[in-house]
Amino acid sequence: MDPNAEERPLTSQFFTEGAVLLVDKPQGWTSFDVVNKIRGKIRHLFQLKNIKVGHAGTLDPMATGLLIVCTGKDTKRINEYQDRPKEYTGTITFGATTPSYDAETEIDAHYPIEHITPELLEQARQKFLGEIEQVPPMFSAIKVDGQPLYKMARKGESIKVEARKVHIYAMEFTRIELPEVDFRVECSKGTYIRSLAFDLGKVLKSGAYLSALRRTKIGEFEVDKAKSVSEWVAWMD
Repeated sequence: MDPNAEERPLTSQFFTEGAVLLVDKPQGWTSFDVVNKIRGKIRHLFQLKNIKVGHAGTLDPMATGLLIVCTGKDTKRINEYQDRPKEYTGTITFGATTPSYDAETEIDAHYPIEHITPELLEQARQKFLGEIEQVPPMFSAIKVDGQPLYKMARKGESIKVEARKVHIYAMEFTRIELPEVDFRVECSKGTYIRSLAFDLGKVLKSGAYLSALRRTKIGEFEVDKAKSVSEWVAWMD
């Protein structure tokens, strides 16, 4: 079921039988914050203590955009939704790096950018098209020996992270005003846009970090058809 399709009377069965809610996640919220808010609202409305609610693909707190939230029986389809290609837009800032590869942590090094031209950016872009090997950032939820990498990173620990094969279906630069470059990327499940930004910096003999990110599509689902968290909560009232 997709409550975006039409307005219908809300019942507990609507959520237990399975609903797919397209949420435009705000900046500063974790994906769990969104799920928790929606689950709490459903529980309060229908006294459903055991309602299942989950999301199909984590967005970092800094990021905004499409988050698929599933309820009831549709939580069984979360893996199916997670496996679909994703589209993102955002901004890469060149000339500096951060430990998390995004703006969530402080800049730890500065690099020259005077040599970077649109032609060099285009050459670098072409190197990242198709199947590539990508090393996830230390500040990620990937677990090593049962412990998330980000917990190790916050303790100052460093561990070798194995590269993973991901697929970049399309990438374009939509604005070049150095040190900032705006982009649009279509990619496979498991792609870290933060790592893509970091790796672009290295290829260009500079440094770079992700300064803005918005997920615009997951498979056929588009953020233009999503509602904000507050709109979903109001819709349930």
